[in-house]
Amino acid sequence: MSHSNTRYGILRYSKWTRVNHWIVAISFVLLTLSGLALFYPAFFGLTALFGGPEPTRIVHPYIGVFMSLLFIIQAVRFFGDNLFRRHDVQWMRQIRDLLGNRDERLPPVGKNNAGQKLVYWIFLATVPVLLVTGIVLWRPWIADGMPVWALRWAVTIHAYAAFIAIITLVIHIYSAIWVKGSIRAMTQGRVSHAWARHHHGLWYEDIMRNRKSDAQSAASNSEVQQERR
Repeated sequence: MSHSNTRYGILRYSKWTRVNHWIVAISFVLLTLSGLALFYPAFFGLTALFGGPEPTRIVHPYIGVFMSLLFIIQAVRFFGDNLFRRHDVQWMRQIRDLLGNRDERLPPVGKNNAGQKLVYWIFLATVPVLLVTGIVLWRPWIADGMPVWALRWAVTIHAYAAFIAIITLVIHIYSAIWVKGSIRAMTQGRVSHAWARHHHGLWYEDIMRNRKSDAQSAASNSEVQQERR
């Protein structure tokens, strides 16, 4: 076990993972602001954030494509950690314990709990829908050649998918603030042993098991080298 790991806790997210996450998050916020400005008159004033109505219309789809590409990378990296397991079903059944701050009663979970996995799958479902329908609505490159019925369907589906994604993001942010230490994990990368053991017991056990195995392997290799000398 290295000194840095002992002193600073357990690495939960690598630097690249954190950078990718925050770029996707900031891009989504910009998409939300520009999208609302274009979608509903009450939010039209938000176009000032992007230099006016025309720049907002131009920049919105480009941000969408950029975010989607980075999200794909993130989704592939997080896929294995977000597959549902048997303990996730039990975790969901005990959701009242979570809401009642009785999380010590919850079953131990892996790197992500069932709530985090739901957020992952909702975004995995909505982001491609937003990308495809957004491309259909992209003026002047695509939309000007589309039939009216296709544009109507695209704008309707785009709006509903955006609504689901925005609500999911709000819940995700609230949950991260609620669970102390979650935001630190995504800003600094590391969490304490106590935090990992309490919130993600199965993941913590895997980390400790791997460290023990690595230590035993290192000790065995050292003995072999000494015997050869």
